[in-house]
Amino acid sequence: MYLQQLSFINFKNYAEAELTLSPGVNAFVGNNGAGKTNLLDAVHYLSLCKSYFNPIDSQQIKQGTDFFMINGVFEKNGGKEVVACGVKRNQKKQFRRNRKDYQRLADHIGLLPLVMVSPYDISIIIEGSEERRKFIDNVISQTDSTYLDELIAYNKVLANRNSLLKQIADTGRYDPTLLSIFDEQLVTSGVRIFEKRRNFMQRFTEIFNRHYKFITNEAEQVELVYESQLLNDSFANLLQKNIERDRILERTTTGIHKDDLAFNIHGMAMKKFGSQGQQKSFLIALKLAQYTFLTQKKGFKPLLLLDDVFDKLDDERVTKLMQMVSNNDFGQVLITDTSLSRVKTIFDDINVQVQMFKVAEGNIDA
Repeated sequence: MYLQQLSFINFKNYAEAELTLSPGVNAFVGNNGAGKTNLLDAVHYLSLCKSYFNPIDSQQIKQGTDFFMINGVFEKNGGKEVVACGVKRNQKKQFRRNRKDYQRLADHIGLLPLVMVSPYDISIIIEGSEERRKFIDNVISQTDSTYLDELIAYNKVLANRNSLLKQIADTGRYDPTLLSIFDEQLVTSGVRIFEKRRNFMQRFTEIFNRHYKFITNEAEQVELVYESQLLNDSFANLLQKNIERDRILERTTTGIHKDDLAFNIHGMAMKKFGSQGQQKSFLIALKLAQYTFLTQKKGFKPLLLLDDVFDKLDDERVTKLMQMVSNNDFGQVLITDTSLSRVKTIFDDINVQVQMFKVAEGNIDA
């Protein structure tokens, strides 16, 4: 699978742009602020129905205009997929595939899988557990059509249970029957999500370790560990044991919404003890493992978007990374960088053809 043509109107800093892409490596080069990352974000919209960086659709509309439109033509399994995304101010987002509107955007997730690597990914390491759960959920939801529905159901019941706990605290009226109904619903969805996350991590960790060792020449010992309260006790027992604590804190303190990933280097937390280069290598290995996992599950190669990945990596790791993503294990690659000469040198050294685009002030030239 690859993106043949991309066009957009009034998207972020672009008034209008249209380009034809290579099925191999495509590099977008320009100064910071020129719009390179925005271009990748347009591709992300076509795959996952949203921006990678900002959840508010209306904020992606070019200043002074009232709408944006993104169109893409994908080659997939010998056929074409034509996808369009449109947003007008104060109106519902429209998403269309082969001229048919989606009733639910969730139905599109996973049809055109994509992996994005960005400097913003550092939040996966340095921020709270929610960022790491989002990462897990993003990967699984692109391969399991029921997973997203299960998450939506769980979060809805969780909100209802938390609302009831607040109501109990405010009124002093405790309704154990209603609480038990919410508990039962929470356990049903929560256990299914937990099992899918656990099974995913067992397979994913092996892939991650292989990629990290390749990028770093086995220079460091790292560890990726799935942490969940449900690994040590049943969800039903956890809810029962913590009911008094939940009532005091007015929220549900146990469940899969507390799951986390531990990132370690030489037995210590990557967040505190990893250098910038080591953290970036870890994140890239994490995303390449996501790519490999999606490829294995889907049976075809997703898109790989690499935004400003060369910064803070030494030359050896850059070469290793580009060797990896340019071989037959990977498909179409879109890269951004600030240095034209650096991109040319990297790909000349590994004898890989690359289609170059120059980006300046919202304009793209091949």
